[in-house]
Amino acid sequence: MTVHYPELAQRVRSQAELQPGLYGGIDFTRPPYRHTEDPDVTSTLPSWADDRGRILGNDRIVELIATATMLGDVVADPYASLAEEYGVRSLTAMLQQACRDGVDAVPDAPAELRAFIAAMEATPDWVDWELIEEGARQARIPAAFIAPFVIRGVFLGTFINTYAALPMALTGALSGARAAHRVNETSSFFAVTTMPGALRRNGPGFAAAAMVRLMHSMVRFNAMKRSSMWDADVYGMPVPQVDQMPAGLINVYMMATEVLKRGDTRFSDAERAVVEFSRYRCFLLGLPDELLPQEPGEVIETFHARGAMLRDGFDDATCGELVRSTMAAYVRPGHSVVDRTLESVEKSWSRVGFLRAFCNNSRDAAARMGVQVKLRDTAVVGLTAPFIIGRNAAVTAASKVPALRGICDKYAIRVLKMRLKAYGTPEFTTDHTKYPTKAAVTTSEPPLTALHG
Repeated sequence: MTVHYPELAQRVRSQAELQPGLYGGIDFTRPPYRHTEDPDVTSTLPSWADDRGRILGNDRIVELIATATMLGDVVADPYASLAEEYGVRSLTAMLQQACRDGVDAVPDAPAELRAFIAAMEATPDWVDWELIEEGARQARIPAAFIAPFVIRGVFLGTFINTYAALPMALTGALSGARAAHRVNETSSFFAVTTMPGALRRNGPGFAAAAMVRLMHSMVRFNAMKRSSMWDADVYGMPVPQVDQMPAGLINVYMMATEVLKRGDTRFSDAERAVVEFSRYRCFLLGLPDELLPQEPGEVIETFHARGAMLRDGFDDATCGELVRSTMAAYVRPGHSVVDRTLESVEKSWSRVGFLRAFCNNSRDAAARMGVQVKLRDTAVVGLTAPFIIGRNAAVTAASKVPALRGICDKYAIRVLKMRLKAYGTPEFTTDHTKYPTKAAVTTSEPPLTALHG
């Protein structure tokens, strides 16, 4: 019985009504095996991060996570399901044209496309464009100077749990080339959305968000329809909204922890701008308002609650291969001495970042998950940090001076354009022919190797 989030629960249930052929067989009233509220079952929330018992005792947050675990995308999923009629290329082309010229410019635009675009155009009442543009201005500084060196490590964080990682494994993204492509696509998306006006209706960030949503919906469609590996009783909804929240709000979560460390309970005005920019970007990606917390304590609570109710599990054949292939992937556009050097430096930063963010600085835990952090990596980070972190800090500080703000912003934009060129043109597609069809997981106790950090 839903008490705190009846509207969200209704949205979840509506998926079976909207797409009975895809979701009609899912019991949306019963949490999947991946979701656990049993205090005796190990979850992904580290004991050093928070009190799991306290979280499980909060009926409101438990209901939120349980409900959002079964939520896909009620407007993008029906559009993706048209792939059998139109083909993926046609769906992609129509969506791109609708973003560029408006849905009325698409000849015989299907109703599902109109609903998809209309949902993205329905700007929430809480949106303050001046605040969002200011947040984007601040966000593009680390996007230009820090993100290229840590994005791979953050990306790895999505692979360390079998239940959350399986959709990516099903896409066939285990090879080096495809892994590199996914890293660059992710980097490109987060970079382009910080550009001036990018999230406006006709901006490149708006279109990129629509393409990401279509890609996620195609993963859901292919997982449910074309892969016998997907067991909804175990894994629930492929790529649920609750799993997209951490990637979309990781920067806000990090800010929130810093706010609490300094003894505050609210974001500063400057931090609020970044928060609102990030929340609106997540809205365009399809996240419901219920998963877009506003205050520091709420952000941390929501993040930790997801971890507290996601069953722990690390399957080497799924998670380990994703981690290893992503770390091994070569993501630079060329093979010059400069490219190879930057690739090596970036990998060291990614390994150390992964160690600190997901392993509580335990090298043994990182190694068990496929990331070997060596002394050389920490040395490289130590030697390059004065430049990488120093430049970001210098530009950030200078941008706070009114007379220098414009100069700093032009510099950040120029660097971002270079980054985007290096990332290449993102496609945001998934190939259903790469999906495995041989069942490899049972509905009872899956063959997992638990890692408790």
